[in-house]
Amino acid sequence: MGAILLKNIGLDGKRSDIYIDNGKIGRIVTAGTAGIPGTDTETVDCTGKTAVPGFVNMHTHSAMSLMRGLGEDMYFRNWLDRIWEVESRIDSEYVYWATKVACIEMLKTGTTSFNDHYWFTEAGYRAAEEMGLRPVVSYVVIDRNDREEAEKEKERIMKTYEESLSWAPGSFAAGFHAIYSVSEEMIVWTAEFARRHGLRLHFHLAETEEEVRNCVAARGLTPVRYLDSLGVLGPDCIAAHTLWLDDRDIEILGARKVNCVHNINSNLKLASGYRFRYNELRQAGANICLGTDGCASSNNLDMLETMKTSAMVQKAWRNDPSAMPIGELLGAATANGAAALGFDTGCIREGAGADILIVDTDSSFFLSDAPFLANFIYSAHSDSISSVICKGRFVMKDRVVPDERQILSQARKVLEKIRK
Repeated sequence: MGAILLKNIGLDGKRSDIYIDNGKIGRIVTAGTAGIPGTDTETVDCTGKTAVPGFVNMHTHSAMSLMRGLGEDMYFRNWLDRIWEVESRIDSEYVYWATKVACIEMLKTGTTSFNDHYWFTEAGYRAAEEMGLRPVVSYVVIDRNDREEAEKEKERIMKTYEESLSWAPGSFAAGFHAIYSVSEEMIVWTAEFARRHGLRLHFHLAETEEEVRNCVAARGLTPVRYLDSLGVLGPDCIAAHTLWLDDRDIEILGARKVNCVHNINSNLKLASGYRFRYNELRQAGANICLGTDGCASSNNLDMLETMKTSAMVQKAWRNDPSAMPIGELLGAATANGAAALGFDTGCIREGAGADILIVDTDSSFFLSDAPFLANFIYSAHSDSISSVICKGRFVMKDRVVPDERQILSQARKVLEKIRK
């Protein structure tokens, strides 16, 4: 892996030189300072550009990239039935190419790590690795309260775990779909399996008001309290949505140090809700991250759009323009997700993993004297990201992703698998 020197790049309001070697950020010095190694180093003039940590998309279903628009204007339950019907026809080849399509979009919108929640896990992992990203892929258990299916699922996840031992460390996670689609026995078994093997546990939680209402009616407990009563919740948990919460739910999620993922665009699109209790969860001790959800609901994987919408909706429903300030917003899209996944990324400092976005500020969006992040998050678009470095190497340079046309061509072919 060759070394890279980013010369004269903006970082925290200063011009700096960033030296990258062996996948890590080796040195950061004031621009023009002597002493940065130069032999066998790719030197890139970054005048007019600014460095940002790579985004960490903490909840998505990447292979839904070919399912955009298949369930428009539907209520959640009808939408879910529609998507499950489509997904009954997918296979590993479909997931491989659909994930590659998702990776193209993620690179072009600045995502370097993503936490996936889908099936045919090995195919998704292989596609992301080949594209140069840092994936964490979950095998998603779903038995629909069928005992025979539960036994098959146990065999499948155990087999996938064995396969994952040859993958990059930390790339495999256990998952279950949700409390309404997975039996209690299977939820407990999956959580115990994850902890026995040191895996993270990824699931949907309290996404809709109906989910909460049905859980209370059936068990006398909210979904959060139900999972807590089973001993499931902990700092290894990545809980997507966590939208419909009362004060006691928030206390539990904070006390258990759960990683809560806000998916604003999906929640708005499916009319699941919008009052994500960011301040309360953060103050309680939960780790708040951001995600896009899958393209079948959010329609894109653009984390910059997610950041902007998350903050604006917080400000609106709280009637407080100071809600979700810029610094915390960037952290939720970068460092918080990296911490949840156990990655040494999410920030630009010496010794950290080199996942860096190079943002071109030579445009109308950055002409004002406002802070860079204000213009980047609220004014610019993701096409201002000119190049992306992940794991210490360029995975997109000057908006070019290698093999993009070939990937799109193959993806058009596998679309036939999900068409009737």
